[in-house]
Amino acid sequence: MALISTLLALRRDPRILKLPPYLSALCILVGVVWLLVLPLNEYSRNTYVSENALLPGQVHTYFTGSEHNIFRAYRHEVAALVDTSVQERTQRLGDIFRSSNLKVATQKYEYHASGRNISNQNVYAILHGPRADATEAIVLIGAWRNMADEVNHSGVALVLTLARYFKRWSLWSKDIIFLVSGDSTSGPQAWVDAYHDSYSPASIEPLSIKSGALQGAVAIDYPAGPWGHRYDKLHVVYDGVNGQLPNLDLFNTAVSIASGQMGIGCTLQRMWKHDDSYQERLQTMLRGMISQGLGHASGPHSSFIPYHVDAITLQTVGNGWHDEMSLGRTVESLFRSLNNLLEHLHQSFFFYLLMQANRFVSIGTYLPSAMLIAVNFTITSIALWVQSGRGVSTPNPASATPKASPDSKTSKPDSMTAAEKSGAIALIPTTSLAITERKLFLPLAFILASHFLGLLPLYIFNNTSEPYLGLAFNTITAVTTSLPVLTALLLSKFLCPTEQETTLIQCFSLLLLGMYLSALATLNFSLSFLVGIFASPLTFVRSLAPQTPPTTQSPQIPPSFVSKNRKSLSATMVILLVLLNPLVVIRAATLYWGATIVEVLVQAAEGWHVWGLWTQVVVWLVWWPAWFAGSVVVAGGLFA
Repeated sequence: MALISTLLALRRDPRILKLPPYLSALCILVGVVWLLVLPLNEYSRNTYVSENALLPGQVHTYFTGSEHNIFRAYRHEVAALVDTSVQERTQRLGDIFRSSNLKVATQKYEYHASGRNISNQNVYAILHGPRADATEAIVLIGAWRNMADEVNHSGVALVLTLARYFKRWSLWSKDIIFLVSGDSTSGPQAWVDAYHDSYSPASIEPLSIKSGALQGAVAIDYPAGPWGHRYDKLHVVYDGVNGQLPNLDLFNTAVSIASGQMGIGCTLQRMWKHDDSYQERLQTMLRGMISQGLGHASGPHSSFIPYHVDAITLQTVGNGWHDEMSLGRTVESLFRSLNNLLEHLHQSFFFYLLMQANRFVSIGTYLPSAMLIAVNFTITSIALWVQSGRGVSTPNPASATPKASPDSKTSKPDSMTAAEKSGAIALIPTTSLAITERKLFLPLAFILASHFLGLLPLYIFNNTSEPYLGLAFNTITAVTTSLPVLTALLLSKFLCPTEQETTLIQCFSLLLLGMYLSALATLNFSLSFLVGIFASPLTFVRSLAPQTPPTTQSPQIPPSFVSKNRKSLSATMVILLVLLNPLVVIRAATLYWGATIVEVLVQAAEGWHVWGLWTQVVVWLVWWPAWFAGSVVVAGGLFA
């Protein structure tokens, strides 16, 4: 009972409100440090293949020099189709597939995004496995144009060559689908949507022939030109739409075959030279987090992953001695491994961070980092809720400390008079004894309106034509930058929110932010971590209105200093939050990476309409409302 009484008394101690800022700062610091130690050997581990049935590199490959002449002939065929129409190209590619005795079909698709018309045509062929019952299939993809908008000469030619080569073997226990898509993003998305009957008939043509459930997909990106080009390494691209990842076994199998069986070096996240140092591991991990956080399609494989089809893209990079035959043998061995599967890949990891081609960190190790960042918002919101229920800490003016009698030093505690006892009780702050009713209507209405307000830029950016996107971005940046100050001014003039209501606005905003980021961390760790880092200053900013008692201000700042410099401190925090405006952060990021804001917005709009990208939903309905609420609360100190 004594312990319970002590705890109950402690919760009314005003000093308890000084701890949350330090706890939040500790959570952020530990979360960042946690991430930085992951590349160390003690916190990461070597990759391994969990599914024993894959047996990577255990078969002899027969794709040798005899197929080289056929490949070169197909490469010339592809080069001759570069300047032809889409219909002529599709017809010729279909004829090549038919010459290998494969079932062939085409598919037209058309999307509209940012005022642009994205239309093209896919052609695909199906090889029915002699030992298959048409219940499972593997896909080999060769996009006509790669992610850099280059004609995929050798990639498409290799798909045509492998289609003819695979047809000669009777060992396939699964069907093999050969897909030549019109581009690297919209084409595969249209095809896989139609394959799973999840498409709009107004923009996507249905597939006339199908096979069984897709077990895996491999895309080839080899734009070597019409005369060929030898390469140095294979760049394995594995990022999917909205940060989803393929089963790690598929990645490990590809790396094991390429590096172990074929002697081809493998790299990832555009780290062309990797010396396996801490700095290189950290840089690779951070690049992977940025790519995952953006959630964009990184290759033809990306569209398959949301349908639980494990997929990767093999991209040739550098100048070396490897040629198309070594890549063909790599694909052959990889398909032989996938052909061994008795069930869908499931034993390995679907959530991971790769440090290099042979080292990774699993979700159980890295997830606490983002969770700690999210928890810091929850801690502050709980502290603000407790603070909002406390009244102003002032002693009872009707009482005073009774004067002690000359012999009071020798008096016993039990001998206190009634007046002395009443005077001692009167010294207890009234807020310790009173219950303050919370007024919730204005804070809840404000938070609800803030989230609905985020729908406007979300709609504008996803539906504005490309020529006007730059103007729209600059306009919305200017409006959102000045909107918190204007909102705070209007609130102070017409509604006059009390200190409690201001505290509750920030409380609810941070509570929702912490909840959203905690849930998001299990789906897209990188996006949750990045948004949490940029939003972390919202934990420490406060309204410096003059009626705020010292106990509710930031404990790190002396009350006398706040009262003298309230306006300047409020203006400084407003400027800091202006720099953390999501639109300002996006503009700075595009400048850092050398991209234009129009290119980013066009790709985001295409992702919204084609891939089902929801990164902008997180930006406008999670991050921006929290920033807006915190900015309004801080700007209120300028007009109080």
